[in-house]
Amino acid sequence: MENKKLTAPELMELENKYGAHNYHPMPVVLERGEGVHVWDVDGKRYYDFLSAYSAVNQGHCHPKIINTLIEQTRKLTLTSRAFYNDKLGVYEEFVTRFFGYDKVLPMNTGAEAVETAIKLCRKWAYERKKIAENNAQIVVCENNFHGRTTTIVSFSVDPDAYSNYGPYTPGFVVIPYNDVNALEQVLTANPNIAGFLVEPVQGEAGAYVPDEGYLRACHALCRRHQVLFIADEVQTGIGRTGKLLACDHEEVHPDILILGKALSGGAYPVSAVLSSSDIMDVFRPGQHGSTFGGNPVAAAVAVAALEVIRDEHLTENAQELGQYFRAEMDKLCQTSEVASFVRGKGLLNALIINNENHKNLAWDVCLKLAENGLLAKPTHTNIIRFAPPLVITRSQLTECISIIGDTIRSF
Repeated sequence: MENKKLTAPELMELENKYGAHNYHPMPVVLERGEGVHVWDVDGKRYYDFLSAYSAVNQGHCHPKIINTLIEQTRKLTLTSRAFYNDKLGVYEEFVTRFFGYDKVLPMNTGAEAVETAIKLCRKWAYERKKIAENNAQIVVCENNFHGRTTTIVSFSVDPDAYSNYGPYTPGFVVIPYNDVNALEQVLTANPNIAGFLVEPVQGEAGAYVPDEGYLRACHALCRRHQVLFIADEVQTGIGRTGKLLACDHEEVHPDILILGKALSGGAYPVSAVLSSSDIMDVFRPGQHGSTFGGNPVAAAVAVAALEVIRDEHLTENAQELGQYFRAEMDKLCQTSEVASFVRGKGLLNALIINNENHKNLAWDVCLKLAENGLLAKPTHTNIIRFAPPLVITRSQLTECISIIGDTIRSF
């Protein structure tokens, strides 16, 4: 007997009934995606302006990535690292050359990669910098978002992220973002600082772009004080901001680079930590690992995903169309009482909504955007993040700018 197709309300109720309530999704049930578009279970088409938080930079279901995935899953999916496989070494050579590093440690999720970078930094501090055992500290920034593990939420300033998860992991110093002097004071006063962990653009905070020169100045301070500069480019990397890495805007080469999300084009969980041999060689057999990290599917898919970014010039597209998008949003904000201002880099942008008279206004705007065929989601109550797949064309973006403008004006 043929199974009855479930309706959107029925599918949402299943998640509500049987799933943990740790997310608050928009009331849209998607079943298909291609390029910049997704379709719901009723066949309605939308522009995707979230890109799974920048995981699908290459567009939904990119044929090259999907074909690579299918081909590899038919041959070999998992060996664990107990054995070599024929894909991992090829990927490791490719990804290290692609980003200019000596070595890579492959993991699966962004949070795992951040945890790996923290462990790597601490181990380097004890074995190379000779900080006394259990005294190493890592500097982080206010309003950071690096993941959801117990250690990572220990240095969050968002009560939703950290409340009732204690006791918290010690060893972190929180300073204001975009404040070079704050970093200099900490590094000067504290000889036990091992690393500085930073997002080149704060994504979850609403595409918060620091002042020009901030990253370069922080990197120079780290060099002066023998502190590792650790860039979390899970959301900002792989072409999203109009350069291959957001750090490239200031010609900063991080000591430790963290990647994830778009490293697979959204087809598979793949993350990576890249560094120099001198730093990475503090890890020895048995001291860190992952059953799935570096599996053949992940390795093959990541190579394909990076080739798509390079061969289709998606970084350049993000740079050009990002400037166009912000210019058009600036015009909108000048005549709107709802849209206050826009900020961002490349195709990672945020529209700040004036919600003084209605605190749920950004959510209501996103509901109306969905009604009008464009999917986005608010962050921090009054910020709407706009991050379409990097395969978007100028004509498609022009259509989306009209949808956003018409929607905003309807309020």
